[in-house]
Amino acid sequence: MTDLFDSLTVGNLTLNNRIIMAPLTRMRSQQPGNIPHALNARYYAQRASAGLIISEATQISQQGQGYPATPGIHSPEQVAGWKLVTDAVHEQGGKIFLQLWHVGRISHSSHQPENGMPVAPSAIKPTCKVFTADWKQVEYETPRALETEEIAAILQDYKTGAENAKEAGFDGVEVHGANGYLLDQFLQDGTNHRDDVYGGSIENRARFLLEAVDMAVQVWGKERVGVRLSPHGTFNDMSDSDPVALFSYVLEQLNNRAIAYVHMIEPRATSAGGSDAVTHDAPSTSQLFRRLFDGAFISAGGYTPETAKQTVADGTADAVAFGRLYIANPDLPERIQSGAALNPYNRATFYGGAEKGYTDYPTLKQEAA
Repeated sequence: MTDLFDSLTVGNLTLNNRIIMAPLTRMRSQQPGNIPHALNARYYAQRASAGLIISEATQISQQGQGYPATPGIHSPEQVAGWKLVTDAVHEQGGKIFLQLWHVGRISHSSHQPENGMPVAPSAIKPTCKVFTADWKQVEYETPRALETEEIAAILQDYKTGAENAKEAGFDGVEVHGANGYLLDQFLQDGTNHRDDVYGGSIENRARFLLEAVDMAVQVWGKERVGVRLSPHGTFNDMSDSDPVALFSYVLEQLNNRAIAYVHMIEPRATSAGGSDAVTHDAPSTSQLFRRLFDGAFISAGGYTPETAKQTVADGTADAVAFGRLYIANPDLPERIQSGAALNPYNRATFYGGAEKGYTDYPTLKQEAA
């Protein structure tokens, strides 16, 4: 029977365990410039006992930013800042991938170059609230639909982001195709009403995601690229008329590319960190889609240590990613393995701020001292 603490081959990497640190937006980059710094390096190094750390979502361009103080991977200063992080993680024996991110319509003109409108597959306004550059919550603006010829430049941004991640010392990259951001907006027909080669059929709607993955593979090779997806997810106003058909096609195409892993979010945790709610009657992404992908399959969303153990033991997934539990428990693998109590997390300190709720959660060793 497979155990959470068995090693796992992901592409051409061997992970020490099957406990993954999920990508977690924390809005603590140094300003101005959205630059990772020493505080971020300390936070990630504290969590280096994970089998794999997937970095917080990191914008590939200024146009790709949607929240204040999220880090980028498009300037020399950002690359140098991330090098502090990767060096700190590697010094602790950890492995870390960078998550490549473009938010699309989930942005505000205050984040955009020259205060332009956020871009999207179609000019459809989200109904939720957005953070401006000065941390105010306001209504979304109606995004601007991208022209077909603009997409090539964004694909180049994905490639440059992948190159910068390599320069910054990461072990690989994850393409963020989930949670209602740009690539997901193109995938799902609730947000994609285009009539060009990027709209209409499932094959056309999947084109942008697959081209972005191909850009990352050009830089890293297939063995160091993963993809995150969120079938049935409703976060950021997402919907699709036939998600099983859509994501089955996407997974078959990713399988053909033989990338290192897919990382799929269970829809029971569709709020993507926005609340603690878990929907118990939601469809199971792992059970629907795991059979379509031959590489490593990472599942995320609403797991406890007990359900994670069972999921790996029965082969529903090869590894389990934890988010909120990793915020409060830097030594999560050690706590799970020993059966120790878990620190409770403080939602009020999830986004923004400094050390409080970020690097001050105690480890078992600190508690015993």
